[in-house]
Amino acid sequence: MAKKDFPRDFVFGTATASYQIEGAAQEDGRGESIWDRFSHTPGKVRDGHTGDVACDHYHRVDEDIALMKALGVGAYRFSIAWPRVYPTGEGKVNPAGLDWYSRLVDKLLAAGITPYATMYHWDLPQALEDKYGGWRSRKTPQAFARYADTIVQTLGDRVRHWMTLNEMPCIIFLGHRTGMHAPGAQEPPKVINQIQHHCLLAHGHGVRAVREHGRGAEVGLVHNAPTYVPVYETPEHIEAARRAFLGSNVMLSAMAHGEYPEWWLKEIGADRPKVTAGDLELIAGATDFIGYNIYGGTLVEAADNDKGFRVIEFPSSYPQALAAWIKFVPQALYWGVRWLHEEFGHRKVFISENGCAMVDEVAEGKVLDTDRLQYYRLYLQAAARAVAEGLPLAGYFAWSLMDNFEWAEGYNHRFGLHHVDFQTQRRTRKLSGDYYAAVIKARRVL
Repeated sequence: MAKKDFPRDFVFGTATASYQIEGAAQEDGRGESIWDRFSHTPGKVRDGHTGDVACDHYHRVDEDIALMKALGVGAYRFSIAWPRVYPTGEGKVNPAGLDWYSRLVDKLLAAGITPYATMYHWDLPQALEDKYGGWRSRKTPQAFARYADTIVQTLGDRVRHWMTLNEMPCIIFLGHRTGMHAPGAQEPPKVINQIQHHCLLAHGHGVRAVREHGRGAEVGLVHNAPTYVPVYETPEHIEAARRAFLGSNVMLSAMAHGEYPEWWLKEIGADRPKVTAGDLELIAGATDFIGYNIYGGTLVEAADNDKGFRVIEFPSSYPQALAAWIKFVPQALYWGVRWLHEEFGHRKVFISENGCAMVDEVAEGKVLDTDRLQYYRLYLQAAARAVAEGLPLAGYFAWSLMDNFEWAEGYNHRFGLHHVDFQTQRRTRKLSGDYYAAVIKARRVL
């Protein structure tokens, strides 16, 4: 197979998240989430934007599925809003919320699009934050266990692919250390490490729920593993990147090996999390795949120091997206897949998110986003290389189907394959969307 080609069973999809697109924040019994509270707190989100309406996907789902079908995607990764199913995070289920997701799944299947459901993409019920302290408490993963049981029991006859938590590092560090994301906390290291442990427990409960109620469905995690890339591919720099990757992915180690790395426990000392009997066995429950969210990467070189590597800082002229945290490091996709497979034993990997925010200008009804198109071309080339070299990359989900609420940036950073006019809710496919559709049709990088 040529390095630009993808096999017939390679999954091409696109992805979204509930709070970023659905809107209908107070309809059909939906409860308040931490992102509702956070975005309505002055100064937390740029320009005071909220997800109250977002892309109004809740009411425009048929139109949005038509967009997917026109792209030619075979799969759609979406998240289920916990506050729609359990408005207070626990207690009584909200039938209207479950019914909406059931109808979404039916509509996707009718359109020939395979649903990939994410259980949690950051919209924790605010009631759990108020009552227990959210992820600081074991009560939250316990509530998540009941929620996971409910959605898998209800949708598991049609949803065959489940993802547990999305990007635990963002939940932990952006939400609870820097305060940039909901709930906007700035906790000390000991609390941060306990939150990490509780998120891992929730992941374990999600895996267990699929094993018990999923009718043979597959389940995995979505993780934004910090990815280190050899500055150029000689054995010494490759080894440096491998060392850096291993030393920066404590959560992957816990899930793969059922224990926290000794070096990490020694390093954090008294700040280690409280672990109860059975926790690590639950956390290490076998998964079928890992979803890998990749946007940028970090370049490293071999170094004669204790770590064996040195990070190379990006110069000011280095290519980047409008979102400055996204540097163009397409080879990071290849190396991330390779490290996940070789170092942590994952036998199936999906690129569960890949994309970039750019300065989109609408001219004569078109968005000629050649910069985003080039980004996709480069990263898809890295995906094709991984496949050609026999790495277990099974699919690719472009982020995102359409422009949406981009967390603390509000509606200022646009990631979509479709432009959204948030005043009229009109969707317009961008040039990058045309390109992605052409790649899917040809099943090769163009």
